[in-house]
Amino acid sequence: MEVSNEAEAYNLCNIYAFKKGFSIRKGNIRRDSHNNVRQRDFFCSKEGFQPDEDLCEVKKVRRLDTRTGCKAMIRFTVDNGVWKISHLIPDHNHEFARPEERQFLRSGRHIPGVRAALVSSMVDGSPKPTQSYSLLGKESGSTENVGSNNKGCHNCLQRKNEEMLEGRDGQSLLNYFRHKQAEDPNFFYSVQVDQFNRVTNFFWRDSRSKLDYDCFGDAVCFDTTFRTRKYNLICAPFVGVNHHCKNVLFGCAFMSDVSADSITWLLETFMVSMGNKQPKTIFTDEDIAMGNAMVSILPETRHRLCIWHISKNAAQYLGSHSTNPEFKEHFNKCFHDCLTEAEFEATWNDMIIKFNLEGNVWLKKLYSLREKWCPAFSLDTYTANIRSPHRGESITGTFHQVSTKTMDLIGLVHHYEKKTRVLRTAELEEDFRCKNGTPHLRVNSGIFKHASAEYTVKMYSYFENELMSIFAVRMIEVGNDGNQYIYEAIEEGNQRAYMIDYNSTTAMVSCSCKLFESMGILCRHSLKVLDLKNFTCLPPQYIMKRWTKGAKKRVAVSGDSFESSYKTGKSSQSSRLSSLMHEANNVFSVAALCDSGTRIVRQKLEEAIKLLESDEVTTSMVGNLSKVDD
Repeated sequence: MEVSNEAEAYNLCNIYAFKKGFSIRKGNIRRDSHNNVRQRDFFCSKEGFQPDEDLCEVKKVRRLDTRTGCKAMIRFTVDNGVWKISHLIPDHNHEFARPEERQFLRSGRHIPGVRAALVSSMVDGSPKPTQSYSLLGKESGSTENVGSNNKGCHNCLQRKNEEMLEGRDGQSLLNYFRHKQAEDPNFFYSVQVDQFNRVTNFFWRDSRSKLDYDCFGDAVCFDTTFRTRKYNLICAPFVGVNHHCKNVLFGCAFMSDVSADSITWLLETFMVSMGNKQPKTIFTDEDIAMGNAMVSILPETRHRLCIWHISKNAAQYLGSHSTNPEFKEHFNKCFHDCLTEAEFEATWNDMIIKFNLEGNVWLKKLYSLREKWCPAFSLDTYTANIRSPHRGESITGTFHQVSTKTMDLIGLVHHYEKKTRVLRTAELEEDFRCKNGTPHLRVNSGIFKHASAEYTVKMYSYFENELMSIFAVRMIEVGNDGNQYIYEAIEEGNQRAYMIDYNSTTAMVSCSCKLFESMGILCRHSLKVLDLKNFTCLPPQYIMKRWTKGAKKRVAVSGDSFESSYKTGKSSQSSRLSSLMHEANNVFSVAALCDSGTRIVRQKLEEAIKLLESDEVTTSMVGNLSKVDD
């Protein structure tokens, strides 16, 4: 191939790299005595290795190390102004980006085709026609490059809206759900009607939400504080946290009220849609009907109140006290720093008396619910970090537009789907970062190295903070029978003592701070013990899969923790189906991107069917099902 300048050479290499699934960067350049370019190399972005980090230099951002020493390169030789490829090394020593990950390739961001894909996604977001045309022109360099005029964009969007919005009432929403179910057989929706056969409540989730719930449904936030302005319906999303500590959506409901009947129906429906797998913990706002429904519908789930909602309500019910720094110090200590019941009672009583709040009705109600929000009563409650006030604020940020825009029902569903796509794209990008880079380790050995290989980048940063903090922990051995050790740990600048139990035979370690029980990573006190015992890697029982890079690989929902939910043969079949869907989902998503991929998967499916037909156990089960149907 021949090109006429360096820019064309770079674009040629970049388009090739994008199609293959890697990123490029400019490499060596050689010039003649007249300073004219003779040769120019373009390397894979993973060429070479990252130079050693200067530990004395304070950096605001610690970038991932993405280099693998890849030797792939393309060399152009320039002769009389003509650029020709003279040398090519096509072999890479790393995995290529999958088609859905190529949007995150750094050099690929400068390819016009990638911009076109971004413009398409903006059109899906349904901006105004004039705005769409402006965005198209901006992304394409000028409006002349759009390939259409403003009226053409208007007509295109109008046709798209007509396809999506067939009506503006409850029946149109049901039609839309039926349409989604025809496209996605695992799409789930349900409606509740009143005594006059009028639809009052809706719930829906797509197939991806079910897969996400199987992976991250151990802690769920159920929020009923969002109201739509047009219909005054309650928009109630079910939200969790994925392996990157980012929000993930499990489903959503439109509710006419939060009565006991509505809440009971919704929770029962949600459980059915998720294969009756109960979460370990569910977070809600302060609602008595909610608490009663939780006891009957989710007996294996611990019910906790969202700290963010309580903090938000404090300003309403406490008046000027909520802005008093001294009061806020007492109030926040009750929520975050009281680790024993006695400490909480003393702090709470001191706050009530000091600020003359004996008659405050809201505080009396909050005190009666203390076991659902105070850490002194729930240290061992698993929260996946949802208990954090910032998590509630993040969830609210995702849905604040729902409560302000005057959308119809279909528009609200589209808004939810748009937010879902944004969150899933963010997760895909984080997966790509984890696969293509590793954190710069403060110590390139031992537990540091093991943890960085297992945890996602975000979770490793949490873990590394705990591991580095062991240097501020002072440990005293207070008991030892040759097998079971008991230690007392005190942190510098903190008078509170923590008790740690360690079993040398099983490598089991537990701390009174209960960080592992509540979040799923070992605390600094337990890590101090492991360091004293010369551990060079984490015991496998303390690496929670849901925080690892492989959190979504080979997920089986029929594990021991949910054995009670899967006692029947039908439930076992459902769990196996869910596990297979996890593995097949990524394959089908990639295959559907092009005809050749679709052809490959269809061929393999035909082979799989033939193998199943020749399997005696499978054919026997199919025969039994046929007899039951008859």
